[in-house]
Amino acid sequence: MQLVEQARSIFADLGYTVEGNGPEFRAERAWKVVHVNTVLETDELPSSASGQFHCFVAEPDDADDLEDRLTSAEPNYEWAIIVVDGDDYQVERAPPGPRASA
Repeated sequence: MQLVEQARSIFADLGYTVEGNGPEFRAERAWKVVHVNTVLETDELPSSASGQFHCFVAEPDDADDLEDRLTSAEPNYEWAIIVVDGDDYQVERAPPGPRASA
């Protein structure tokens, strides 16, 4: 199964409505719209104008490099990385949770 098909399946199984074709698509559930990228074909990361939440789906060999690029770029959106290995997947990096204030 191709990475994009696996990504679409993961989000559908999590209860998201998946819209769009190709390596970039939208996954929507209730109030949350996640912009999903399964392939980074250029050296440019998505801009903050493309949405507040981004999830990058990668194969194990690409995950560390992708995380380094995102950490260095400090994009102005929340981002997560899902690593797909065969039929299994794992959330490698999730956005930070809400901050508690006292």
